[in-house]
Amino acid sequence: MIKKDRNFDDLAHKFAASIYGTAKGEIRQTVVWQDIEQILLALGVPVGNIEQSSTLSVLDGGGGLAQLSQKIAALGHNVSLCDLSSEMLALAKQDITENQLIDNYRFIHCPVQQVAEHLSAPVDLILFHAVMEWLADPIGALATLTEQVKVGGIISVMFYNYNGLLFKNLICGNLNHIEQGMPHRKRFKLQPQQGIAPESVYQCLEQAGFEILGKTGVRTFHDYMQNHDMGDFTFEQIVAMEQKLCRQEPFLSLGRYIHVYARKKP
Repeated sequence: MIKKDRNFDDLAHKFAASIYGTAKGEIRQTVVWQDIEQILLALGVPVGNIEQSSTLSVLDGGGGLAQLSQKIAALGHNVSLCDLSSEMLALAKQDITENQLIDNYRFIHCPVQQVAEHLSAPVDLILFHAVMEWLADPIGALATLTEQVKVGGIISVMFYNYNGLLFKNLICGNLNHIEQGMPHRKRFKLQPQQGIAPESVYQCLEQAGFEILGKTGVRTFHDYMQNHDMGDFTFEQIVAMEQKLCRQEPFLSLGRYIHVYARKKP
């Protein structure tokens, strides 16, 4: 069977509730937003009350509900939201409208691989978060998107980490599943189709002429905890510990996701 890119038209509402409205989603948003703040600083538009001299052009590729790009738009920047799923775009538009950010957005219904057809010029910042693991050719899609970043601009990539997937199966004793190549289990509809090897992502970025500025593990230990209902801790402690460990090895490379951001060199 030929592998296809995953379209979430059939699961848009469930995806929104199961991914974003959970502890996992909150940890992800918190940790990655810290990196986004560093990205904005690197682009000369720091977060805060500092007067901005420029407005960024941002592409949220495969952006789903645009959770993070809405925070960027709220700072006054312009976002093009692209998604393969018309249902996801409709949900995002509803949320964006309720948050009074509609004037900062344009909506593009197409695969990320074809988004260049809808852009008039390269952009300052691309967000490409939790998309690669749902694509038939993830590295090819990433390489295509790198072409849409202007010189000096930054691409922010978050992907489902192969090493994290392997480690999770190891500690769960799923050795037969590992020996079979960890094929996607179709009964878990919201589990990504594949893990992405970090080295392949880093190599793709470097070959495209980018300098990697930072790497972060997303959920470095939360998903490996045996029981979230027992133990001497609070959820706030989990988030704080994730923030403490997420940019340190070996924890970074064991994150269920990895966020990497890189600047396009002259």
